[in-house]
Amino acid sequence: MIYAYQIESSRLVECDKESAAILVYLQPTEAEKEDLLRVSGLDPMDLESVYDPDEVPRVETFGDSTLLIWKCPDNAAIVEPPVQFNVSSLGIVIGRGRAILIVPRGAFNLAGRDFKQVLSVEDGVLRVLLHFVHHYQAHLKAIKMMSQELQAKIVMSLENRYLLQMFALGESLVYYHNALEANLTVLSKLRAAPDRLKLAAEHLPILDDVIIEYQQASKQAFIYSTVLSGLMDARGTIVNNNMNVLLKNLTIINVVFLPLNLIASIGGMSEYSSMTNGIPWPLSYGLFSLAMAVLGWGTWWWLGKVIERNQRRVGQANR
Repeated sequence: MIYAYQIESSRLVECDKESAAILVYLQPTEAEKEDLLRVSGLDPMDLESVYDPDEVPRVETFGDSTLLIWKCPDNAAIVEPPVQFNVSSLGIVIGRGRAILIVPRGAFNLAGRDFKQVLSVEDGVLRVLLHFVHHYQAHLKAIKMMSQELQAKIVMSLENRYLLQMFALGESLVYYHNALEANLTVLSKLRAAPDRLKLAAEHLPILDDVIIEYQQASKQAFIYSTVLSGLMDARGTIVNNNMNVLLKNLTIINVVFLPLNLIASIGGMSEYSSMTNGIPWPLSYGLFSLAMAVLGWGTWWWLGKVIERNQRRVGQANR
């Protein structure tokens, strides 16, 4: 689809394609790709590089136009775990008095709060870059909230499902940090040579703000990634410890019931009935149940003392 915008009263409003200052090619069809190559003057190889999600961000000049390849976050759809946040490439062509945005994947519009004060085409391009860093920051906030929820579940978990989700979030943070650093490299080149984007002196403060926002987002992604990866072993240990505690409790239950099963199997209900002949059966079987309960409780108490004594010895040895 093709969206056309022109600048009116510092805002972007939709218009016809011929009078547009900014064109957005959203997931263009083959016919729209041919039209894009004709309007922008791009080489087909450059257009293919825009569609490559692994393409490195860069800025290059051809003729009287400039091509900017940018890394932007994909829209994450939380359908089923594990949820993974990915990045893709986006192309921006600036020249001939207009800007052309090539969006191969996802959705994109210029109606958000980041585009309320657009004074020129160059200003609109900088607002687009600012919009994407805000998109990154929103995803980083979501990743932090998801990691906190997963951490609370891991404390009580006995399986690896939540750990795998944590691994997926950690991988996403690595991709985000790499993309943000690559974008920062391009921004540094633009700051050193602003004429490559046809930037005037009044555009430099906005460019500086964009650079600062990307630096903050990159540091945030690096910190989240470091914390998540650094505590991954500890979270795995928690799951193993939960499993060990469960096995210990099951072992105690088996040991408690072992003498009870032995007594019941040796005597048998018929044998016990003959042994207590002459005693009312409610009384005899009530005493039998009481004796079994006392024996089970005594076994459990003895095992608790043994485990406590062993733990005390291990603690003293570690000191």
